[in-house]
Amino acid sequence: MRKQFFKEALLAVALAVFSSTAAMGQSTSSVTPDEEQGKKTELEWLKDISDRIELHGYAQGGFNYTHQGGEDKGTFELKRILFWANAQITDRWSFLFMHDFSSVVQEFYTDYRFSNNKAFTVRLGQFKNGVSLENPLSPTAMEAIDVYSEGVTYLTGCGSDPLMGVQYGRDLGLAIFGETNDGKLRYEAQVMNGQGINKKDGNKEKDFIGRLEYRPVKGLNLVATGQIGRGHAIATSPYNPEIEVGDDYKRNRWTIGFDYKSKDFNLHGEYLEGKDGNATSRGAYLTGAIPLWKRLEFVGSYDFFNFNTSLGMDQHKAIAGLQYWFFRKCRIQVQYVYKSAYLANGVFTHGANHAVMAQMQIRLDYTGKKIKH
Repeated sequence: MRKQFFKEALLAVALAVFSSTAAMGQSTSSVTPDEEQGKKTELEWLKDISDRIELHGYAQGGFNYTHQGGEDKGTFELKRILFWANAQITDRWSFLFMHDFSSVVQEFYTDYRFSNNKAFTVRLGQFKNGVSLENPLSPTAMEAIDVYSEGVTYLTGCGSDPLMGVQYGRDLGLAIFGETNDGKLRYEAQVMNGQGINKKDGNKEKDFIGRLEYRPVKGLNLVATGQIGRGHAIATSPYNPEIEVGDDYKRNRWTIGFDYKSKDFNLHGEYLEGKDGNATSRGAYLTGAIPLWKRLEFVGSYDFFNFNTSLGMDQHKAIAGLQYWFFRKCRIQVQYVYKSAYLANGVFTHGANHAVMAQMQIRLDYTGKKIKH
């Protein structure tokens, strides 16, 4: 119903524009057959365009209360307002543009499929790097309000690593990817700047990322990823004090994880490890959701990550809460979050951090007529 409404509205606007234009230029004369045919051709062209464009958008916002270091804080916040458009130019060629109205342009890339099936596609532009199971996934599909695990957020450049800064897990580069064996096997290889979004590379080195997914049975996805690269520090980091601003340093990662979905429960977990210069970081997490009643679900997560094993910067994190899906991809979430350590004023501190989070998510999607691939 929603798809049909958008399509009819678009055609109605187009018809009104062409009708008013014709009326202004031909108020005293009748419309010729050639002019009538021209109108039909233009409307058919607009309809073809509307069938090829997909529009998506979502917003996430709510209220966070924290108790940390003996201090209580509470604030309303708008985390994300994203809009993106995907244009299917031909059956093989497409283009995507994504903007976050609460921050910056997030993604812009073009895909071209060289194979007759889904076995080989090339992507060029700015997009999510393939490191970890979680990073390529949308925040609208994640169970936790603060989205990704501590290890994923740190290792993929989502924002908690000061050496990289806030890059939203994205970068500029080139990727090849595809699916074989009836969709059971998926691969991806990326060559990236390694510097993050909307900027040039900080050194002459490129980062190489590999990702392999295998679905042996329905609902189960096994994922392994790896990265070899050189970082260029844009700030100093309390997690890695040996690296100075402007230094080029080794930046390697590898992960292995799984994702299982069924009508009874959803569960995903992963082991992650990274090497930044001489510092090693590693951790693991397990996150899931269990249906309780109709659209109400229980959400739980346990997350361990050591930001620097040599300095003993370990952190345990636990999440428990509820989420209610009041419309297809729209939900209300309430969660309690406990952390055994936190970063305050640039100092890593072992101590309890308690938080209660509430969030509303609204997502709408308009997809045009599907073009066969």
